[in-house]
Amino acid sequence: MTTSAPVAFPHVPTPHPTPDAQRAGLLADPGFGRVFTDHVASATWTAELGWHDTGVRASEPLSLHPAAAVLHYAQEIFEGLKAYRQPDGSVALFRPALNAARFARSARRLALPELPEQAFVDAVAGLVRADAAWVPEPPASLYLRPFTVATEAFLGVRAAEEARFLVTASPAGPLFAGRDAGLTLWISEELSRAAPGGTGDAKCGGNYAAGLAAQSLARAHDCDQVLFLDAREHRWLEESGTMNVLLVTADGELVTPPLGTILDGVTRRSVLELVADHGLTAVERPVSVEELRAGCADGSITEVFATGTAAVISPIVAFRSATGAFTVGAGTPGPHTLALRTELLDIQFGRVPDPRGWRVPVALT
Repeated sequence: MTTSAPVAFPHVPTPHPTPDAQRAGLLADPGFGRVFTDHVASATWTAELGWHDTGVRASEPLSLHPAAAVLHYAQEIFEGLKAYRQPDGSVALFRPALNAARFARSARRLALPELPEQAFVDAVAGLVRADAAWVPEPPASLYLRPFTVATEAFLGVRAAEEARFLVTASPAGPLFAGRDAGLTLWISEELSRAAPGGTGDAKCGGNYAAGLAAQSLARAHDCDQVLFLDAREHRWLEESGTMNVLLVTADGELVTPPLGTILDGVTRRSVLELVADHGLTAVERPVSVEELRAGCADGSITEVFATGTAAVISPIVAFRSATGAFTVGAGTPGPHTLALRTELLDIQFGRVPDPRGWRVPVALT
């Protein structure tokens, strides 16, 4: 379900903007995913009309019929990206074209209408422009959540013929606040996230819903997140509940599980492109849990970290499972992890040159 017709997002300002003093108070300590801005970008799709009723307008609750397809058949996709306040007061996005392309791939997999990739970027930029006053100062950023949900009211298993695209924005601090010393992951040896041929490489809500029980199990074992293994053998590393996982080896490789049943993370991809400047060789290959455990024990694996838009680069210092616990290196964040995190954040917040053109400025006027 593709459409190539231009899709514009005109701005209709909210008649009730948040007062400046109230907004300043919210931005002082936004947390993560708790505070939302005044506007949303929005578009409606029907099989008859295509994309229409587009705009950036006041944020308000959605009205859905009780039989809306998304409520019964989980026909939904989403993305996550950020807007960053730059040193000169301007605002930039980070590689939004990659999110737009992944959003289109997810739409195809979930049988949802594809929003043109330029329209995706325009919608995100339009919302940032409308709510530029909500972009916080570093180290916080404005988290952007584009999503499409099937809204047609019917009961029957088929692709919906009506859908709604929206982008909502939330000023956000660190996802793992207070975890600077590193994360501990629970290795899920029974519960799986995705299977070959499934939706593992699509960014859809069902993948995350399927992971909630394992995340609850991780918390019950005093872990910060879960590490999923493959669904077939329960042996091969896949990804964490909300993050890709990467390993640094003593012989100078940065190893990460291959794509297929895991998400093609924008941060993951960016790190793989940066590592050569850090004296590492990027390698995508299967990694078994036995190799992870043995490598941490004998020192051949020196660092492990997770990547994601929300997580940025988060060091992993220990693992636990039903068959035992083990530590990565000295149990502290490693030098490559910290150096890569610093470089990535410096690029995103405009503190260093951007020769790759990853920052995309948002015209605020």
